[in-house]
Amino acid sequence: MNLDSLVGLADGLRRGDFSSEELTRHCLDRIEQHDAGLNAFITVTADSALAAAREADQKLRNGATHALTGIPLAHKDIFCTDGVLTTCGSKMLENFIAPYDATVVTRLREHGVVMLGKTNMDEFAMGSSNESSFFGAVRNPWNTDLVPGGSSGGSAAAVAAGLVPVATGTDTGGSVRQPAALTGITGMKPTYGRVSRYGMIAFASSLDQAGVLCRSARDAALVLEAMAGFDERDSTSAPAAVPAFSQQLDGDIAGLRIGLPAQFDTPDIDRGVSAALAAALQSLVDEGAELVDIELPHTPLSVPAYYVVAPAECSSNLSRFDGVRFGHRCDNPRDLEDLYRRSRTEGFGAEVTRRILTGTYVLSAGYFDAYYLQAQKVRALINADFQSAFAHVDVIIGPTSPTPAFALGAKTDDPVTMYLNDIFTIGVSLAGLPAASVPCGFADGLPVGMQIIGDHFDESRVLKVAHRYQQLTDWHLRRPPAYRSDA
Repeated sequence: MNLDSLVGLADGLRRGDFSSEELTRHCLDRIEQHDAGLNAFITVTADSALAAAREADQKLRNGATHALTGIPLAHKDIFCTDGVLTTCGSKMLENFIAPYDATVVTRLREHGVVMLGKTNMDEFAMGSSNESSFFGAVRNPWNTDLVPGGSSGGSAAAVAAGLVPVATGTDTGGSVRQPAALTGITGMKPTYGRVSRYGMIAFASSLDQAGVLCRSARDAALVLEAMAGFDERDSTSAPAAVPAFSQQLDGDIAGLRIGLPAQFDTPDIDRGVSAALAAALQSLVDEGAELVDIELPHTPLSVPAYYVVAPAECSSNLSRFDGVRFGHRCDNPRDLEDLYRRSRTEGFGAEVTRRILTGTYVLSAGYFDAYYLQAQKVRALINADFQSAFAHVDVIIGPTSPTPAFALGAKTDDPVTMYLNDIFTIGVSLAGLPAASVPCGFADGLPVGMQIIGDHFDESRVLKVAHRYQQLTDWHLRRPPAYRSDA
């Protein structure tokens, strides 16, 4: 059963080639067969998935019209799901059963998707390699000695290995786009505010945004249509109309102006990544697009600015995990201070602790002006750079990650080197822009991602360019040899 296209699966369900229950059982079988070697899932909800699949089959028999009805999906374990374990990849929440659904979960369920379970992730979405999870590292299906990227690495690995056709993720500084690049799939991060954050456990509230990991831009468009829209329960939700993304994909790109930032051409980019990107750009030029050199002068400051702003917000958001109301609680505390200290020390891993301490420091009375306030000023300059560029170009294109996937453990002892892996994605998040990563080739046998960046609320154009590129190539359909359906 081919999971490479949601459109193909939807057509097969409507023709009666197979039922949602059969499709769901197929995915559950692949999870059982392959996930032990990947560690992509924290929780598999087989019984409720089969029940939802049977319900979807009844809707299909009654003439359900939504393309997602009966399609299996996995949620990153950062989205609250009523009655299901929701851990955020942390010991702090290892036993937390959410009492309600996140808006993303609700909207996709209302469109008839079948939830197979919850995927592994960097603890509280903090990481670029999916090695910080309390439940163990996730492995890359292209080479299980390598990382899949993070923090949505479990979702990316599950889609890349063909365990599930689509999964949700979240992107704070690149956590949908970077794992999509490292595993050879499509990852879409919408404009900040396009998708509700209600029920999505917060890391950095001014940056976190739900996204989609799947095979193609067409698939991403279908899922984003269902997820997006204003939500009065989320104060950061944008009251913007949701276009029919899936109906705006086709058409040529003649005259499209593609911005090439000088700051994305750095010595740190792997040669294979550069070669793959150059070939991809040439294919777009052959379709009538025009390449325009642009400047994003404050890009080199994006990583230091991000690692002030994000930890500051993390410090504030994670202060609620105090051992009193919910989450991990230490045994036999001597007093209130001991309860706080030991509950948080036992509950949080090293990377989360590092960021909480950093954030608390930059928010402290003596350093707020020197660090946090300055970082927010830099953030405004980064956004201004993008707005200046979009006055002259339609999209901006560059690499998603400077290198292909790296070895497990290679950067865990050097946080700064790990943080620099997100150099091309972080500025987009600081500016709140939409962007997609699409596969554009291989370097040393490993997938390479091309990042397509759009102006605010211009997801339609981003998806159209990605779709046109995927009509010209088949990189997005390549699957790791060990996980092909016929393997």
